[in-house]
Amino acid sequence: QVQLVESGGGLVQAGGSLRLSCAASGRTFSGYAMGWFRQAPGKEREFVAAESWSGVRTGYADSVKGRFTISKDIAKNTVYLQMNSLKPEDTAVYYCAVSADYRELVRATSNTYWGQGTQVTVSS
Repeated sequence: QVQLVESGGGLVQAGGSLRLSCAASGRTFSGYAMGWFRQAPGKEREFVAAESWSGVRTGYADSVKGRFTISKDIAKNTVYLQMNSLKPEDTAVYYCAVSADYRELVRATSNTYWGQGTQVTVSS
């Protein structure tokens, strides 16, 4: 059974930084794309960032480009999201996601596995 466990969320002032982590377990993830989504109160879940297994393909939402960086440690089956220059509008529950296909991950299809989420709150 696939399990994704996020950590690293919390409360931070605008302009600050946080680093989210997501540890994946329950199967072999070789070849899987890994990424992050977020959902703010009253809004739909939205794509934040994703990276293919090889690292050749990486994508970011326009709203986070230049501020957020996705990376992963293949040996640990862990994906990270470094978030800098945080803004109040970044406040949301952040979800880790993995999929066997990069495009399916970005589109959040039914073939995507999800974590439980971690709260990020940015105060002004």
